[in-house]
Amino acid sequence: MYHESTLSSGDNDRAVVLLSGGLDSTTVLALAIRDHAEVYALSFSYGQRHGVELEAARQIAESFGVREHAVVEFDLRRFGGSALTDDIPVPKDRSSEEAVSSIPATYVPARNTVFLSFGVAWAEVLGARALYTGVNAVDYSGYPDCRPEFIAAFETMANLATKAGVEGDRLAIRAPLIDLHKSDIIKLGLELGVDYGATHSCYDPGEGGAPCGRCDSCGLRRKGFEDAGLRDPRAR
Repeated sequence: MYHESTLSSGDNDRAVVLLSGGLDSTTVLALAIRDHAEVYALSFSYGQRHGVELEAARQIAESFGVREHAVVEFDLRRFGGSALTDDIPVPKDRSSEEAVSSIPATYVPARNTVFLSFGVAWAEVLGARALYTGVNAVDYSGYPDCRPEFIAAFETMANLATKAGVEGDRLAIRAPLIDLHKSDIIKLGLELGVDYGATHSCYDPGEGGAPCGRCDSCGLRRKGFEDAGLRDPRAR
């Protein structure tokens, strides 16, 4: 559920950031912290197969000193249809080319649509005019809800469907990483002081949250660090 805010909607420059605890969303959080006076982080407990990323999000939000970190709980396991919310094997040992060639079993139906909808709701209540998401359309796992067309369409919808949008106080859906390669995202984050050792990307972690090193997300992360000429602090 949402944490109640004591601030009025007319106060200063605010942004809401969707924070998963992963590499991309943490980089976006750092960008928002740089560019906005008040930043609010929003995470989701949606029935995903593990809670490691959510704990990472909590720690990251605290370390960045966000104004507020809210966690919304709902259960997409009710519908299933994904390796992250159902008893479906997580794809392993695929090449980078295979990982981006088709929509994989780890795609969660409507997940980003739901996440952004909650973000729009909280942003309107807070009077925030920017909602940040870490979606990426270059080095990603083929998800249709990570494309620029989707973000642009959602922003249009959000401004048609909200009181703030109708009254001319438009909301911007910002996806600053959408055209960047993973290596460029990592370099940007390091310039902003991101500790990637605190982030979690693995779809199927082992005991103690250790990354499996074999899923698509681990592979894309590994390639990003290799292309940047750096060592992943979470690499085994």
